[in-house]
Amino acid sequence: MSDKKKVFMVEDDQNFGTVMKSYLEINGFGVTWVKDGNNALKTFLKGHFDICILDVMLPNVDGFTIGREIKAKEETIPLIFLTAKTLKEDILQGFGIGADDYVTKPFDSEILIAKINAILSRSSNQSDEDTPSLFELGCIEFNFELRTLSSPGKVNQLSPKEAELLKMLCLDLNKVMPREKALKSIWGENSYFTTRSMDVYITKLRKYLREEPRIEIINIHGSGYLLKLNEES
Repeated sequence: MSDKKKVFMVEDDQNFGTVMKSYLEINGFGVTWVKDGNNALKTFLKGHFDICILDVMLPNVDGFTIGREIKAKEETIPLIFLTAKTLKEDILQGFGIGADDYVTKPFDSEILIAKINAILSRSSNQSDEDTPSLFELGCIEFNFELRTLSSPGKVNQLSPKEAELLKMLCLDLNKVMPREKALKSIWGENSYFTTRSMDVYITKLRKYLREEPRIEIINIHGSGYLLKLNEES
């Protein structure tokens, strides 16, 4: 069917890859499966995909490198990393690249499908008719639908998660946005690793917003974040 969501999967384990590809297809996804990291980016650029599932441990080129290359070409595409390793540094590295989730093997296939559907649902439902999509932050204009931050002479393109997080901060402008609220809404869960992932995105947003000195994102310890606009010049 033409409306199938397309998954780009990089996995070198033949048995595991065969099972996962079949399970994804049974659940209505179209799957392009690459077994060698060397061929990943070239194959990705030939098609159109809705989400990428990348094993970290691959021959020749590792999954983190492939993820960076894919994000450089298509910044907004969702990424899920798969790995048998549970080292905190590796998981944080994956989120730092822009991963939407990080799944350790072995895992429940139904949970993977649920995670994929949740990520794709967030990506397709970013425009909410009940809330504004344009926000004025001093000299910066934030267009949520276009995912752009525009200041005089400069436009930054935001990723889907960056845009969602900034919109939540804007809707709570000059009020504390509870950390749990953002984690549940955008990441789907409140855990150590999703919290660290959100901190990475907050750092990115601060970098974008430094064009306007009247704007700051304040960390309210134990509570959340506050997007503060100082009206004074």
